[in-house]
Amino acid sequence: MKASPVALDVGVGLLAGLAATKVTAAHVSGLLGHLVYLALAGTAEVLYRLAEPGGPDQQTWEDAMPQSQLENTRAIVTGASSGIGEGIARAFASAGASVIVNYRSDEESADRIVGEIRETGGRAEAVQADVSKPEDCGKLFDEADRLFGGIDIVVSNAGIQRDAAFTELSLDDWRKVIDVNLTGQFLCSQEAVRRFRRQGLDAKRSPALGKIIFTSSVHQAIPWAGHANYATAKGGVKLLMETMAQELACEKIRVNAIAPGAIKTAINRDAWEDEKARKELLKLIPYGRVGESEDVAEAAVWLASDASDYVVGTTLFVDGGMMLYPSFREGG
Repeated sequence: MKASPVALDVGVGLLAGLAATKVTAAHVSGLLGHLVYLALAGTAEVLYRLAEPGGPDQQTWEDAMPQSQLENTRAIVTGASSGIGEGIARAFASAGASVIVNYRSDEESADRIVGEIRETGGRAEAVQADVSKPEDCGKLFDEADRLFGGIDIVVSNAGIQRDAAFTELSLDDWRKVIDVNLTGQFLCSQEAVRRFRRQGLDAKRSPALGKIIFTSSVHQAIPWAGHANYATAKGGVKLLMETMAQELACEKIRVNAIAPGAIKTAINRDAWEDEKARKELLKLIPYGRVGESEDVAEAAVWLASDASDYVVGTTLFVDGGMMLYPSFREGG
């Protein structure tokens, strides 16, 4: 890259200012350090781009600055009124996406999250829908069309737990978990594909026609006594995701999943708030800490962005190493 006239002018101006104020060598050294940092962060590129033919009169700082990862995209996050879904919705908004914060019953929390996103300059709307019902899924996407003009990313995250020993597990609790955690993900992703096809490819938004991210779990692979319904649903999500990815990749629809391990949410509060329980939990996590919803959210931003455009049909485990069979660290 050649030195730009703007960059040279800035440098000359800084030197002149230093001479006029008779600053010390320590000041100069500190200032140079800051300039190096800014250059590494992309300032040099911005200055150069502003000095390109046409000059700053034809280019604004906003044009020159690199875009946010999800700038100009529209996303639905199901089950976004708490926990991992909330974290993903917030991270998407921070990355530049317009976000539908879906909730089933907790309107107050959804409205609070939307309000806080807007306060920080993001764009979000709360939409009620029970994803286990086909008519509600249709309504959810209709609202995204009305509010944002379409949808580019769907995070199928909504999930519940109804735990019991196998012979004590009621048919009702079996069905409730399967309906939300597996059938709900199927219904939302099916509707998403229909909408992606109807919208058509917009290369200005993304090289992909659409992106679907499933929230799975390490229990898509690790059996979990006392949670047969939950583990069964997550195992189903794994093969649903992979089958969809195989079928839809030729249409430029990217389908992937995130499989969290132990993450601090309200649903598993007893496992990490109690000190004794936390110590037992940490024995299963080689990395030595319980995850936060932000850990999953940052992974979701990457999977939803075009930085991962060649990633198709993959489950990204965010688990601190839980899938590494930690009990074998000492030889089994």
